[in-house]
Amino acid sequence: MRIKTLVGPLVAALLLAACSGEAPNPAAVSKGTVNIDIHAWIGYEAQAAVLAYLLEHELGYKVNKREIKEDDSWRDFESGKVDLIVENWGHPLLKKEFIEEKGVALSAGLTGNKGIIGWYVPEWMVKRYPGITDYRNLNKYAHLFRTDKTGNAGQILDGDPTFVTHDEALVKNLGLNYKVVYSGSEAALIKAAQEATRKRTPLLMYFYEPQWLFTKVKLVKVALPPYAVGCDADPKKVACDYPPYLLDKIVSRRFAENGGKAYELVRNFTWTNDDQNAVASDMINEKMSAEQAAQRWVRENKIVWKDWIPR
Repeated sequence: MRIKTLVGPLVAALLLAACSGEAPNPAAVSKGTVNIDIHAWIGYEAQAAVLAYLLEHELGYKVNKREIKEDDSWRDFESGKVDLIVENWGHPLLKKEFIEEKGVALSAGLTGNKGIIGWYVPEWMVKRYPGITDYRNLNKYAHLFRTDKTGNAGQILDGDPTFVTHDEALVKNLGLNYKVVYSGSEAALIKAAQEATRKRTPLLMYFYEPQWLFTKVKLVKVALPPYAVGCDADPKKVACDYPPYLLDKIVSRRFAENGGKAYELVRNFTWTNDDQNAVASDMINEKMSAEQAAQRWVRENKIVWKDWIPR
């Protein structure tokens, strides 16, 4: 059906909806643009996909997504290139610079996710090597984790070097005969965990929750010295476990002041690790696009998100 150019976009939307038999969506006309940065882990992408879907289909905003490193996102708050970081893991130094000192960003509240970072081994190793999940025994088992890249030292496999990590300091300060090797990505960590489980090859790796992989592969966390407030204040002297993270959303001050209902939705957003893992798992295991996975979650969880939508 052709619509003459003199018909306004809202009228056109209503006519098309009538012809298709669908109820018209009041969000059919765009109300503005929201710039969301995408960081390099699947849980983040899943969360961004749900927010983007709701912004577009429930509120009528256009969403621009940009793949970029975490540090670069923060630097672009001032220029207006980014409105929203959907999942922030701590970053006290960045918060101090861009929130407290420059005043160009602020926290838009917690996401509801509980973040955990640590060292993990496959479950089969725990059964075969007693005490391997106690950091004090790791040197005894270092030979199991030797690789071509580490020589006589054991390997600790990390992900993207821009992820939050104290692993090099931990190795040094705990006197461990290990070397940190960066795999380069979350995908590489996941592949390593899957292969170590399937082939029963030794693996000591940096990893985190929320993460859909824990529903498919059994990993056990290594007990590092307990975290205490302030034990990680000096990055070079860290000799304790990672803290529990209450993840939050970071927005530009400009977006908070002028973002209207888009900002209200972002501020209202809160879900669980299981919610995030469900969307991420669909993207990886069901081969869905980010938008398809978000659409499925939105369709099945209206009771969760309906209260996020501004009235």
